[in-house]
Amino acid sequence: MNTRYIIQRLLLALVVVLGVSFVVFLIIHLVPGDPARVILGVQANEGNVAALQERLGLNRPFLEQYGSWLWGVLNGDFGRSLITRQEVAPQLARRLPATLQLAGAALVIGMLIAFPAGIISALRPGSKTDVFTSVLSQVGVAVPDFWMGIMLILLFSLTLGWLPSRGYTPLSENFMDWLAHIILPAATLGVISGSIQTRFIRSAMLEVMNENYIRTARAKGLSERLVITRHALRNAMITIVTIIGLQITALLSAVVVVEVVFGWPGLGRLALNSVLDRDYPLLQGAVLVIAVLLTLVNLLVDLVYFFLDPRIEYA
Repeated sequence: MNTRYIIQRLLLALVVVLGVSFVVFLIIHLVPGDPARVILGVQANEGNVAALQERLGLNRPFLEQYGSWLWGVLNGDFGRSLITRQEVAPQLARRLPATLQLAGAALVIGMLIAFPAGIISALRPGSKTDVFTSVLSQVGVAVPDFWMGIMLILLFSLTLGWLPSRGYTPLSENFMDWLAHIILPAATLGVISGSIQTRFIRSAMLEVMNENYIRTARAKGLSERLVITRHALRNAMITIVTIIGLQITALLSAVVVVEVVFGWPGLGRLALNSVLDRDYPLLQGAVLVIAVLLTLVNLLVDLVYFFLDPRIEYA
């Protein structure tokens, strides 16, 4: 592994995170609405609003506010919520595991759907199985995640009564209760993610199955299972890993809607509530954490490329 390349990627990731933090900070401050008036209510007089703005530092120049916030973040201090006056960092720490668990479970479900469906479709192109899989994957891509979540709640919670429709239990407290609560939201995201992955896995496998080394492997008398796993799937993994990396970033973005539908206490729901409350520090902290996660995922994908194909050279 090229150490210089890793250092360059880490520095680039840092620049990306800083850029995202600045853009988010700017956009939030351009959005109409005043946190001080949200806290005091619409009937508050201008004197009280101005006094609260000064106490919260909202009347300082934009760059001064951003620099003060960024310096605090670099020292582990994300500030305090404008609404509750609680420290932001502990709230982010409490919400992060729930979001990571939901996104991770959804990714696993998506991969369990996509790999067998995509591979089987690629091995039998044009067959009834291929057509059926393609239709289902197209439907899965087209269905909105909030609609999928509502349908699952109506079926498995309200009609059958098998699973809870809302809530969250920490994994460390009760595994079975945690599992019961995570199945529906994870399935909502996982089915949609799996539909997208299926299409790309099928395409990647179809491409490598027509290569000369596949015909050579079959001519040598290797079993079809070895041809698929050792030669076809391994060479298709470069494309598949790229798609999985993109799906992880998509899942971390899509959790906002699903967390609201299922009452899941994650970063997405926290960020949405912060937008409604004009709670700048809380929203900035949530977005920054998500940006760091996305940047790390992209870096990890780049590193996985090397282990899949050591012939790859990093400029």
